[in-house]
Amino acid sequence: MTRQRGKTGTGALVLLALLGVGAAQARPVAVGGKVQAAAVETRTLPGGSEALAVWTLPRLGVAVRNDPQDLRLSYGGRELRYAPGVGWRAAGFTLPGGTALAAPGSLGPSLYVPLAALRLLGVPITADSPALLGFAAPASMPQETLPPSPDLPPPAETVPAPPTLPPLANLDTVRVGRSLYRTVEVQRVVLELSGVAPHSVVRGADGLTVVLPRVTATPSQTELPSGDLLRIEPGEDGVRVHLRTGRGTSELFTLESPYRVVIDTTTHLDPRVPPPVNPEALPQGVTYRTRAGGLHLLSFDPARFQPRVVTAPLGTAQDVAALVTAAGGVAGVNGGYFDPASSLPVDLVAVGGLLTAGSLEKRAAVGFTAQGTPLFGYPRPRYVVSGDFGSLTVNAVGAKVRPTLLTAFLGDGATRVGAEGLSTLWTEEGRVSRVVSGAAVPPRGVLALTFDPARFPALPRTLGARLSVSVNWQATDAPWERVQDALAAGPLLVREGRVVLDPQREAFDTGASIWRATRQVAFGVLEGQPTVAYLEHGTPEAFAAALAGAGVRDAVRLDSGSSATAYVKGGGYGGLGGYLNTVWSRPVPNAIVFVPKVTGARNY
Repeated sequence: MTRQRGKTGTGALVLLALLGVGAAQARPVAVGGKVQAAAVETRTLPGGSEALAVWTLPRLGVAVRNDPQDLRLSYGGRELRYAPGVGWRAAGFTLPGGTALAAPGSLGPSLYVPLAALRLLGVPITADSPALLGFAAPASMPQETLPPSPDLPPPAETVPAPPTLPPLANLDTVRVGRSLYRTVEVQRVVLELSGVAPHSVVRGADGLTVVLPRVTATPSQTELPSGDLLRIEPGEDGVRVHLRTGRGTSELFTLESPYRVVIDTTTHLDPRVPPPVNPEALPQGVTYRTRAGGLHLLSFDPARFQPRVVTAPLGTAQDVAALVTAAGGVAGVNGGYFDPASSLPVDLVAVGGLLTAGSLEKRAAVGFTAQGTPLFGYPRPRYVVSGDFGSLTVNAVGAKVRPTLLTAFLGDGATRVGAEGLSTLWTEEGRVSRVVSGAAVPPRGVLALTFDPARFPALPRTLGARLSVSVNWQATDAPWERVQDALAAGPLLVREGRVVLDPQREAFDTGASIWRATRQVAFGVLEGQPTVAYLEHGTPEAFAAALAGAGVRDAVRLDSGSSATAYVKGGGYGGLGGYLNTVWSRPVPNAIVFVPKVTGARNY
């Protein structure tokens, strides 16, 4: 879940303070694929060990006793215990020989344990890179604190400690702020203390409780503007702050000078409306801008991210958010036109240098090199098959049976090609790897050529025969031979900063619904950065003029209207993700997804 930085009270100070705490050595932490707040990031103990705060471990499924004098961590039948002067002990398993596990340490008000302790417990780690530390979502989160360790040696005979320790701090002030972004409510509750004090969190089905030992306060109960209930209950051992949040999601972090415990709660009030982008929570290297007339621009640093074409399984459609997640991306936009009944693209799609859908050879396309450089133009790509016989041009791309044509299909392991009387060649590494008569299902990633042997007698039907397949892009407007991924949509809206809209050239019927005033979406380049553009409502002509006026150098329209979606995975409120579109779109068969390009970029 993303830490909230809403416009409540000291929001700017909150952001600056958090960015200054351990940012150089911290790694973001994700649980079940959702990146957590900055307060959950790893820290480095004085000895150099990477560590996590004990209070965050229940969200990984680890039951804890958060006591520096008697620490307990329990997971899946394994347990680690620590006490000063005694060291680490294992229960339910044996520590491997030579294990040197760093001692826990306090960083600020929180107790931290080395990441190596979680590895010994067997907590599943799903991602471990310089940019991200990921854990699987637990089946359940422990709600209760573990009791004292049963094997802790009794303390040596000493002078009895005073029966009551003096308070560490008083809960002086409670401040509450609430902001509404589209239909996302962000509530901030700030507990301002007179001094530094530790805290722990117990989460329940309808909210959470913040436990502040050795803290004093005045009891109170308040219904907040959001409808949530805040109750402060002082006791002999400290203060319990109960916050009933209903279906909201809460994250906690602390601030200094004065010391504060901050609770941010995010609630999606109306799931029928997509949650908006939070400009202050975007991944580093992503820029969000708006222009008059409802134009939204989302640009990506090409040193950090590169665009790729990502497709759903053949004949299916998925939400853009699902396609982004499947590709490990940070953002995405819907792709080209398709048949809603079959979910099959109606124009060019290329992935990894192979055509997965044929080209109509008349509409504008966008292509991406292996390095992610975008190209715009009018390619007319065809497969060319070469061998000892010479070369042939493939007539069509797809699994549909066409007895009179030479067709190519990139196998997905599920779709059948061919028919009785036709032959199919599987090609791998420039050779014929299998010859099939009749219908067959090519394996995933294998290019299959289907034809009538009587019409194409020159094609080899011998295992191991030389047979290579390449793409002839048939284009002179850009170096398309370097392209790996591509899709066609259209029309081309802007070229070198000028409006170049020409519906007649691309065979668009301006009297049909495809040309109506609606939600518009495009892929372009702005100030040297790949950019997703979204217009809330307008015609293609209005869209092109708005893009040129905003300084966009090149742009091609993608499928618009009910397909229009622009999504940022890590750029919303409370881990919801952010959308430029204000209306949910239908699922689509392909999308342009931005994936991290360099190791140092954070993968949200």
